Amino acid sequence: MKPAPARIELTGAAEELLRTLVVVHGPVMFHQSGGCCDGSAPMCYPRGEFRVGASDLLLGRVAEDTPFWISADQYAYWRHTHLTVDVVPGRGSGFSLEAPEGVRFLLRSRLFTETEAELLAAQGPPPTGAEHQP
Repeated sequence: MKPAPARIELTGAAEELLRTLVVVHGPVMFHQSGGCCDGSAPMCYPRGEFRVGASDLLLGRVAEDTPFWISADQYAYWRHTHLTVDVVPGRGSGFSLEAPEGVRFLLRSRLFTETEAELLAAQGPPPTGAEHQP
């Protein structure tokens, strides 16, 4: 049986920016809340400075072993899609680490293929914040 596909990945530009942010800020994390600040923009924080909720889900780890968390409500909307973090010019939220750089992270998505969806279903849901051991 094939391995399940990644649920989350970075474009080359997003990976390059992430590596720069890690040099400046140390280990970081992403969180996708869908909240009021930037809607669908993933937020990048210094690791440990954002408290992950018990119902948040760990979609995966991207470059620099960076965890990417998503709220349960957003996961319900996005669970059928492969998410790619990209970076574009423009000012995002003042809370996210990339804001002073004049760029912002954003999500691009595509639906999982039928085969990918079956592989992911067999794997089970992503771990939750309640299961996460820092």
